[in-house]
Amino acid sequence: MIKKTLTRMIAVSLSAVMVLQLTACGTIFYPERKGTKSGEIDPIVAVADAIGLLFFFIPGVIAFAVDFNNGTIYKSGKRHSSLTPAELKSVSPNGKLDKAALSVLMSKKLGLAVNLDASSLQMKKFTSEAELLAYLNVAGLTLASR
Repeated sequence: MIKKTLTRMIAVSLSAVMVLQLTACGTIFYPERKGTKSGEIDPIVAVADAIGLLFFFIPGVIAFAVDFNNGTIYKSGKRHSSLTPAELKSVSPNGKLDKAALSVLMSKKLGLAVNLDASSLQMKKFTSEAELLAYLNVAGLTLASR
């Protein structure tokens, strides 16, 4: 009876560790970091991936490979901001984006200079509001309140 209980406890413990390892990586913790090319390695993600190396070598290697490939192992030095519908209209008169007006507005909102011509800036064009909302949902972002 004791042997059977001990065997069950070990099996449950190993299963729990394996499940935690499969979810313990930067891609799960920080999906918004996908696409980061380089930077400072996040110790939380590195330790989570390293746990896989200690207990289960192959899942640990895979976790590191996925995080480096996705760029989610790197700390994000990015700041995010969103525009209200009124702000969006003010920077896109006649449906065309005014980069200078957007740069000034974003600089005010973020409290730092914004260069819209920087190579690290990511801009996306959407063909419909539904496509935009789907992208925001996947990225874990929301629109500013109307």
